[in-house]
Amino acid sequence: MKILANDGIASNAIEVLEKNGFEVITTKVAQEQIASYINKNDIKVLLVRSATKVKEDVIDACPGLKIIGRGGVGMDNIAVDYARKQGMHVINTPAASSESVAELVFAHLFSGVRFLHDSNRNMPLEGDTRFKELKKAYANGIELRGKTLGIVGFGRIGQAVAKMALGLGMKVIASDKYVGEAVIKVDFYNGQFINVDIKTEPIEDLLKHSDFVTLHVPSQNGYIIGRDELKMMKDEAGIINAARGGVIDEVALCEALDEGKLLFAGLDVFEKEPNPEMHLLMNPKISLTPHIGAATVEAQDRIGLELADQIISLLKNN
Repeated sequence: MKILANDGIASNAIEVLEKNGFEVITTKVAQEQIASYINKNDIKVLLVRSATKVKEDVIDACPGLKIIGRGGVGMDNIAVDYARKQGMHVINTPAASSESVAELVFAHLFSGVRFLHDSNRNMPLEGDTRFKELKKAYANGIELRGKTLGIVGFGRIGQAVAKMALGLGMKVIASDKYVGEAVIKVDFYNGQFINVDIKTEPIEDLLKHSDFVTLHVPSQNGYIIGRDELKMMKDEAGIINAARGGVIDEVALCEALDEGKLLFAGLDVFEKEPNPEMHLLMNPKISLTPHIGAATVEAQDRIGLELADQIISLLKNN
């Protein structure tokens, strides 16, 4: 039985699948050719990440597909309900990448409060001629310890972010339409741990009280953070989006940064991905990454094995 991992899959997952009698194909097929390739090669399982779209047209054209799998959390690039109505299984890996995304959030936070994103642009150009001036420009960093982190969206990733924040000595507040409270277990290297109970609150309160805000919500029809919400935030706060492009009004965000309302922003996702607006890319107050939240070796290994286990359970053990 053939599996097309069109956006790639970890080698450990390929090994597990092949041992269980599956043929794994990692050829990258162009979006416009994917339906034809699936039918021509009798593909039964299609695995994607965020690049490949599996909408109604692909599903209609490929009635032989049995499973559509998404390596990651969000499935906005798949017509999930429609596929299931056609009798296909749709699977994803909601827990596998939480820690990796959370660590990237803190990479952006540390970068923002110590101006690393801008320093790393300017030091190679002017570090030998303007060292003292650059030292003065980046000398007013702030510590994360003791500050308040507001987490919008308190699912698996939001809670993973909360664990790291608590470990750093930050105060954590959260907002979520569906989660009323959560017990956050903070584990330490020696087997000790603490439990912290966090009750969610309205987003308006969170924005007013947070020194930094991080978003962990699915794709939306409109902005969660627009011009009005940005005005509610503390002066010189920071904001991170490692969730989905389109949940922050990027024009309003740049205005808030340029006016000094916000100290910095960190963006891993963009409204016009994969072609972010130039005014974002050139803004010296924005720390930038190209949608790499789950792109760690460890996360991809976990994602691949989780997908492999589900495929084997659905197709071989039944």
